[in-house]
Parts: sequence; structure tokens; C-alpha cells
Amino acid sequence: MTIKEQVREMKLVSPYVANTTNAQRNKALEAIKEALAAKKAEIFEENKKDLELAEKEGVAPAVVKRLVFNEGKLSDVIKGIEQLMSLPDPLGKKTLYRQLDDGLTLNRVTCPIGVIGVIFEARPDAMVQIASLCIKSGNCAVLKGGKETSNTNRALFALIHDAVVSAGLEKGCLVLAETHSQIDELLECDGYVDLLIPRGSNAFVRYIMDHTKIPVMGHADGICHIYVDKDADQDQAIRIILDAKTQYTAACNAVETLLVHRDIAAEFLPKLHEAMAAEGILLRGTKEAVEIIEKGEKKDHLEQTEVSDFKEYLALTASVAVVADEKEAIDHINRYGSHHTDAIMTQNQETADRFMELVDSAGVYQNCSTRFADGFRYGFGAEVGISTSKLHARGPVGLEGLVTYKYKLYGQGQIVGDYASGRSQFHFKDL
Repeated sequence: MTIKEQVREMKLVSPYVANTTNAQRNKALEAIKEALAAKKAEIFEENKKDLELAEKEGVAPAVVKRLVFNEGKLSDVIKGIEQLMSLPDPLGKKTLYRQLDDGLTLNRVTCPIGVIGVIFEARPDAMVQIASLCIKSGNCAVLKGGKETSNTNRALFALIHDAVVSAGLEKGCLVLAETHSQIDELLECDGYVDLLIPRGSNAFVRYIMDHTKIPVMGHADGICHIYVDKDADQDQAIRIILDAKTQYTAACNAVETLLVHRDIAAEFLPKLHEAMAAEGILLRGTKEAVEIIEKGEKKDHLEQTEVSDFKEYLALTASVAVVADEKEAIDHINRYGSHHTDAIMTQNQETADRFMELVDSAGVYQNCSTRFADGFRYGFGAEVGISTSKLHARGPVGLEGLVTYKYKLYGQGQIVGDYASGRSQFHFKDL
């Protein structure tokens, strides 16, 4: 069957998946967890093939790091599944219970979005996280992972699908797409696919948005900022910046741009450069920042650039600029940032509160690493991605971002004509 044919069938299956109980969905997650542990050797063997091919083809080290699926990644996804299982059922929650008139009652209840297409980067652990979230939230999913991990993705999908079906869920609730042509086919499935979530480069996300009528949720860039205020604990700030840049350099929540208050620049920037150079990080600074760091002496791991050239690196490179105050930092972030995750380093709570109110990003932090922007670290179990949209879901998208709601109206023969004519009147009362 083609992807379009499978998606048409999935659309018919989705209401039945939505109608499963939390216990049934948790049983499916338990089955996935057991299958992952039982078949880990097979998964690691397939991952080895992907890593060998990546090395042969000269794939960049930052990307190769994402391809790895080892004991550590397995442990993380299993913990994520366990966390998901412990969360309450996101479906069937009453968010409105209102009597419109005697015998006419309105409910608003949460329900799955339906059929979701998720196209994600070369991270095999994302396959497990996304499938698990879709199952817990009662959604059907078309999953397309990066070609760099095709062997690992195929192995993971097979065991996930078999586990879900063995737990009693519909066979057609999950579909694996493997080729680029299938992505194009998926983009044409408006009317059958309710939502697309692309995870990848800016160019890729833009391609998806420009070539489909299906609603798209996600983010294109991860240009995350850290602003070091004049009242920052400087040693703490450096420790946080190093974590935000090096803990997982290729992640979308790694810091890319550093802004430093002019009052402390002469003291802080040389210390920052020394710490970052020791980690092999290249600082690309504005003319003012570079001159402060060099002080007449040419430095390694340093080059001059313009603010207009600041970008998402996903590598051991960071931009740095000097700003007059927190207002200039806020305006810079809102103008040049990607509205993903931005942080302030300061011991002045009034300054922090102002920054956190005025920075227009999905995540705004004080005195901690931008790398905390993650569904697992938020206690969501996992995430399907980070959304910089303001509609429906924002930030790490966990269970709540994968449900919507419907209205259920219970009557006893009422008709609108009676209310329009004045024979009947509404008597609104929240129950």
C-alpha cells in the first residue's frame, strides 16, 4: 500500500484508537519497554551499521553524535516510557461543564488530535519517544526518521508496532515512512492527516510548510541566547554557558549567542574566552567584543563578525556581543532570536523578572542552562519536538500538546427556533 492509502485507512482507525482506555495504552507502552530490553542487541547491531555507513560517507561529527543508540540512550527512552505511564490520562478530561437550560447540558472534553505525521531528524531515540507519546495520547502516527539511521529506525519501528498490536491496539495505528518520495506523498494527505510535526533544519521545515495544506507545528531554528547581566555571578554564568554549549552541541536548545552587559565586559569577556577556548569553542564576536578580549594581543579561538552573521551553529562555535543593558539584550533577542529558549544570568530579581516578561520566547530562564528545554526534563515523559508557535502548543510538546477537545451537547428535544422566537430562554449555569 502507498502512504496515502495507509493514511486513509488510518483516518478510519483513529477514532477507535482514541476510544481506548488509559490502561490499554499503558499496556502497549509496557509492551514496548519489554521489547526494547529483550531485543536491544538486535537494535545495537542495526545502529552499528548506520554508524559505519555515516563514517564511510564522512557525516559531520555533530550529526554522528545524534545517530548513536547505545545503552545510555536505551536507558533514557525506557525511563521516558515509565514516566509517560505514570502520567494521568490526557483524554476525556472535562474542561467545561455548563447547563445552558434545563435538560440542555454542554461538556467540553479532551480528545486526541487524530492522525499526526512526524518527520524527525537522525536521532533513533526520537522514534521511541514520538511513538510512545502518540500512543499515550491516543493518536495515530506516520513516522519518518532520518535516512542516516534507516536501519535503526526500521528495527525500532518493527518492535514498537508488534508490541502495540500485541497489546490490543489497532494494527494501522502506526505507519513507517522511509523514503523522501513518501514525505512528498504525505504532504498531499490533507483531509486525512490532521497535523504535521517536522523536526530538522530551517530549510527543511520551511519546505514542509510551503508544500502542504496540512497544519504544521514546530520550530525552524534554535538560536538560543544567554544574556550575562552586570549583576550576574560570573563564575556561575561561565559554568552554565559551558553546559549550554557543550553538553549536547548539536541540540536545538544549545546556546548559540551570548550577550554581555557593557559594565562587566572588560572583566567577564576575557574569562569567558579562556574557559571556552579550553573547550575548543570558537567565539565569533562583534568588533567591540573582540577588542575587549584581545586587548592588543591576538587570541586563538576568536574571530570578528557582524551581528547580522550570528546564526545557529550546532557546533563548538558561539556568537558574542556587548550590550548596554537588559533592554538592549531583550530587543536583540526578540529581533534576532528564534523564540525557542533564552536565559538571563543575574542575581537581580527585578532585572530577571523584567527580562522574563519581555523576552518573547517559548522558554525563558534565569540562572540555568538552556539545555533544560526538553520534555523529559520537564516531566512530560518525552516530547515530539519544540514548538515556537503561539497557537495550540508552545515549548516542549508533550501529552498536552497532542490533545485537542470537542464539545458534547446533551439535550431533551430542544430546538433553536424556540430560543430564537423567545418561547424558551437560556439559563446558563456552570456545574
